[in-house]
Amino acid sequence: MKKNKEIIIIGSVVLFLAIIITIANALAPEPVDWRPTYSAKDKIPLGLYVLDNESPEIFKGDSVHKFWETPYEFLDKKYDYEASNYTIKGSFLKIEEENTLDPESVKELMNFADYGNTVVLSMKSFPPDLLDTLGIELDYQKIFIDSVQIGLVNDAPANRFWIKNGMGTAYFESLPGNDSVKVLGYQYSHGSGSPNFIEARFGQGRFLLHTQPAVFSNFYLLKDDFYTHTQRVLSSIPKGSVYWPNEYANKHTFENQGSSLRYIMSQPGLKWAWRLGIWGLVLFIIFNARRRQRIVPIIDPVRNTTIDFAKTIGNLYYQEGEHHTIIEKKIIYFLEHIRTEYLIDTALLDDAFVEKLHQKTGKPVEDIQRAVQLIKKFRHNFESTANDVVAINNAIEKLRL
Repeated sequence: MKKNKEIIIIGSVVLFLAIIITIANALAPEPVDWRPTYSAKDKIPLGLYVLDNESPEIFKGDSVHKFWETPYEFLDKKYDYEASNYTIKGSFLKIEEENTLDPESVKELMNFADYGNTVVLSMKSFPPDLLDTLGIELDYQKIFIDSVQIGLVNDAPANRFWIKNGMGTAYFESLPGNDSVKVLGYQYSHGSGSPNFIEARFGQGRFLLHTQPAVFSNFYLLKDDFYTHTQRVLSSIPKGSVYWPNEYANKHTFENQGSSLRYIMSQPGLKWAWRLGIWGLVLFIIFNARRRQRIVPIIDPVRNTTIDFAKTIGNLYYQEGEHHTIIEKKIIYFLEHIRTEYLIDTALLDDAFVEKLHQKTGKPVEDIQRAVQLIKKFRHNFESTANDVVAINNAIEKLRL
């Protein structure tokens, strides 16, 4: 008994502490999530929720096509091998923290650009094969910096914008000496500028490479008038169709965002209420795991003594040789059952009786006729044998009424 009290006291203290921790965490401000997901579904600072929702206005006059496949899977299906050309024209847009393009997708994008289209990549690193093909080298700031100024070519210092959160240190160090590459924008630190936005011609098309993907994020699109810089960067994309990898284009992925548990875990109050409920359930299981239930005695079912009585009487008649009495009782019970169950008159056991019984029970006519024949034979026959009892019993049981 003393041990049980100690367990209850310890459990109560644990539960009380859990409630205090839950309330403290629920009241504490949620820390800002600065993960650079660049996902259209994310409303965190470095997500692309605003860009996704404002894309009709930002790309005004253009048609934006969102898809969830890899560039290779998407573009390969758009290539007509008989005509040796793509069935679509326009610009491909990819925004992410670091390069995640697979080699096949890189080749497909170069082929897409070669056929007169534009490929826009904004990321802090680029596919090595692409840079080698374009003759471009990427480098990173060696001196520590916590922010940079960015602006387009010929922007006055007053028209530049500071970028800190989500800032990248990559820039284009070496560019081809010919006019195949054009600098569109710079980032400035320690008084010097380095190219961070370039246009590289490739075949009949071109690549637009940009090293500061944060400018497209929720944080900067909603910060003062920074959106004007983002609009100017995007204005470099030719008018027409824009093809943008976007997980919201995947219906299955989109539907999963709305699950009940995902919503609960996204709300601080609901999240901690959920955790408190789980803790309470665990404590309940612990306290009740050792609970012992009193043994329930086994109660035998009540015996049907009527059946035993009937068996005793039947054996008595049989042992005394009163076979006619057994047959008579069997016939009386059989006919009474027909009258009460099927509402058939048993006064006259003729062909009409046989037909009615056949229609209501579905039993074969031959079996019914056999039973009626034996009933007529033994009803008034006081000299019966054990074989006669067996015969009429089998005939009646065959009908199973």
